[in-house]
Amino acid sequence: MLKKENSQFVEISNLVKEYPNPYGDDFRVVEDFNLKIKAGEFISLIGHSGCGKSTVLTMLAGLNEISGGGIIVGNKEIDGPAPDRAVVFQAPCLMPWMSAFDNVMLGVKNVYPHVSKQERIQIVEYALSVVGLGDEMKKYPREMSGGMQQRVGIARAIALQPRVLLLDEPFGRLDSLTRMELQDVIIEILAKEKLTAMIVTHDVDEAVFMADRCVMMSNGPKAGVGEILEIDFPRPRNRKEVFDDPNFFACREHLLAFLEQRSHIKGDPRVFANGKTLGFMDKEVVEELRQKHEIV
Repeated sequence: MLKKENSQFVEISNLVKEYPNPYGDDFRVVEDFNLKIKAGEFISLIGHSGCGKSTVLTMLAGLNEISGGGIIVGNKEIDGPAPDRAVVFQAPCLMPWMSAFDNVMLGVKNVYPHVSKQERIQIVEYALSVVGLGDEMKKYPREMSGGMQQRVGIARAIALQPRVLLLDEPFGRLDSLTRMELQDVIIEILAKEKLTAMIVTHDVDEAVFMADRCVMMSNGPKAGVGEILEIDFPRPRNRKEVFDDPNFFACREHLLAFLEQRSHIKGDPRVFANGKTLGFMDKEVVEELRQKHEIV
């Protein structure tokens, strides 16, 4: 079983994300998001579409500017992207003219320019073997299935030897069987490499099966942490044992009830300002915008 440290490794404090609004006040997507994550812990982030899940993840990755608050990783406040935080996106975005090996090597060369060529080769070969592509590393993306391409994307991330692995709906484009296979791959990698991780997902079963805690976000805009559910299944996790456990269904129903409750407080999606759609909003926010900016 993966041993966790007691110290907080990632601290997200009063996090805010705003986007400029030419019609008035800046549009606040995330507001006062607070979360502490222990070293080696796996967090799943779930909520309705547009609530800001990926926004939080990309701010943690350093790929999205923080409007307010701050994020500390390993006792150091982040100020941009760094190899200690690697991201796996829904689309692997591989270079089509490069083999799997060369796609992974691309990142390794940038992060480890001063190590020997042989050491870089060993890093790449290890990463590809961990995701099950030890015999496929010379293949090009056009020769690979979607699942294999995503394995390359995962290998590219772990080859950077990060301390935090961030997963933004990494299995959203895959069939159910491949999705389950890659869930197991990720779980094995995290246990072996002792990484801290966060996954953004819309899949309730995935959120419960993979994580130590499920963080449920309130609806956007001005989204934050709505509720946190502890998941106490032992690790390493056996899929059949977890899915047969009555506690799994209790956790699943808890998440579904939260999402169902939140779905009833969504505003009208057809909210316009000077001809521009603003998207789903809480009813209170819609009324406030109507009064300020004459939205119809």
